[in-house]
Amino acid sequence: MGLETSASYEFVRSQSEVSACHPYVRPLIMKAYRFNDASYVKNPDQRLAHTYEPEQLVSVEALDRLGVKYWSIPIQGWEPKIDAIAAERAYKNRDLINVTKEGLGELYESKIKSFFEEHLHEDEEIRYILDGSGYFDVRDFQTDSWIRIGVVPGDLLVLPAGIYHRFTLDHTNAIKALRLFQDEPKWIPYNRSPETDRNPFRQEYAKSVSIAV
Repeated sequence: MGLETSASYEFVRSQSEVSACHPYVRPLIMKAYRFNDASYVKNPDQRLAHTYEPEQLVSVEALDRLGVKYWSIPIQGWEPKIDAIAAERAYKNRDLINVTKEGLGELYESKIKSFFEEHLHEDEEIRYILDGSGYFDVRDFQTDSWIRIGVVPGDLLVLPAGIYHRFTLDHTNAIKALRLFQDEPKWIPYNRSPETDRNPFRQEYAKSVSIAV
């Protein structure tokens, strides 16, 4: 895992902002939608899309109100663009994670299981997708329902500290991502429980989202 110094960017919401502010960021292609729990109960394969019919799409603005940030950055020439965002958000370090059977070896099954347990972190979770694809599920603070966010190469996603979430691979069974962090990462997962609800980072997140909505 390589560590290096990084570097300014901002959250892009529309094509007009893309053109005016950051011409090297492509239009948004991220897809987020309400997760269909009934579909999952009927067929509990976490790698399936589990959408409603018709789909209940969730906007980037709605994700922003939950503290979730998204950028779409083309893979070709991605490094200076990621450096810019990293500098703006003070992400000094980075490493790579390769979530495949080959990449994780004997840890693969246990890691896949732990990733899909509902949990929070005491630090931001920042991922830039380089290859493969998967799903990040985040809890809607108001309804406590799941919002599923599909990620593909070129997607940069930031989940705030204190948000309940989970991750799964999709049918590709593989994802390669760049992880960004400020100093020593606080990636210990705290699975959801009454005790975790009282976690100071969860309390701070709840306060910030309550103000936003």
